[in-house]
Amino acid sequence: MQRSGPWILLSLTPWLVAALAARAEEPASQPESTSGKPELTVGLETRTHYRSSDDNRFAVKVPPQVPVPAGTQAFLRTVDPGDHFEISTVTLYLDARWGESLVAHAKLDAIDLYDRNPTSEDRNFDVDEVWIRFGRASEPALLPERPGFYVKVGKAPKFERQNDRHLESYGLVATAFNRFEDTGLELGIDLGRYLYLRATASQGNPLFFRDPNALAGDNGTSFFLRNPLPAEGPPFNSGVPILYDAEVEDVDLDGKLEVGGGLGARWSNADGSRGVDGLVWAYRRTLAKTVKLNGTFYGGDLDLLNGPFDATPVALKGNKKQEVGANLWVYLGGFSFFGQYVDQDIAGLGRKGLEAEAAWRFDLPLVWGLAGRQLFPSIAPSLRYSHLDPDFRPHPLFPAPSIAWDWVKLDYGVRVVIVDGVDLTIEYADNKMTLFSGREVSNNEFLTTLRWKL
Repeated sequence: MQRSGPWILLSLTPWLVAALAARAEEPASQPESTSGKPELTVGLETRTHYRSSDDNRFAVKVPPQVPVPAGTQAFLRTVDPGDHFEISTVTLYLDARWGESLVAHAKLDAIDLYDRNPTSEDRNFDVDEVWIRFGRASEPALLPERPGFYVKVGKAPKFERQNDRHLESYGLVATAFNRFEDTGLELGIDLGRYLYLRATASQGNPLFFRDPNALAGDNGTSFFLRNPLPAEGPPFNSGVPILYDAEVEDVDLDGKLEVGGGLGARWSNADGSRGVDGLVWAYRRTLAKTVKLNGTFYGGDLDLLNGPFDATPVALKGNKKQEVGANLWVYLGGFSFFGQYVDQDIAGLGRKGLEAEAAWRFDLPLVWGLAGRQLFPSIAPSLRYSHLDPDFRPHPLFPAPSIAWDWVKLDYGVRVVIVDGVDLTIEYADNKMTLFSGREVSNNEFLTTLRWKL
């Protein structure tokens, strides 16, 4: 059974309208509800950017079946080089809470520029998250008041994902393994206050590829099916892609489920300002022969690895995909650290990933105020290192040999809170890729993000 994103939204419309109406009728502040009615919260967020991307191109060979004019050199090229001002996302948040043990959440994205893949022809509206949780759940490195359990059902982030990134960009590991939400069921159990278990059964994100910088790129769009090809070129270039777990676009309950689990240990002080959390986890699923993705004639999963028109297959062993990983969260007052290691096998193709992010939030003294709020209350410099190390090579005519390049990405920047709900993040992505020849190349990007949340 398949249900599209618009069908999901339509089914939620009565609930969303009721939430908005109830929110509009609520007073500005009220005591915690004891009447059995939900506490409703509505939020709105926008992100605008200045982006400056290097203009790089890397020559590639393509099979004769791929529609490239004879005598034309094919390239992997920066998705959208040069300087650009753009709005990437307008997000609506809807939350309903019936006490501490029953919570519903929805996150709806419009424009969705940086998540669209292919960038020019994917959907520009997305039900990013929609889930309901029964029971209590604790954030990483926070001790629950008492042991408990929860069940979460719907489209939600993976339990091992870093949800408090301090930069707007993503590292290589976050992009490759857990950037996008999955649809299914998640179970969490506290084994006392210090140990916990996680288990999931979900649809599984389709295997696809994208550029790890801001824009995913255009691969396999309708542009390439036109005959003759327009002289002006596609709206966006291919980018320099890596393999990644793409967005779940439709609900499909007919396929084989991905199963996963994790065991964690945590500690924190009484007020939660200092804490440590370690988690080991694993996922496993069967790759589909193909997964249809919006806006591209490339199929996901095994179809992607076989190349366009099955012309450039990668030497595969079986059809299983699995990841084994470990996380570490550390919080020491204003300092935070997140680390993640992943060892992946995709039908016999091995890949390892390592990512570490450190940030320090400094509270600034009151100097200026605006409408009763402090101007520039805090600043947080951040540094993130990520590394992908594949141990395979695709067919020489595979259109994106970059999926097997050794890749190191260094992201560094600073987030300045202007007033409560408005912040500015300035960052630089330094990409270093090692080609099969041993030559090092780069594809760097500067990104400034103004985020406003109401």
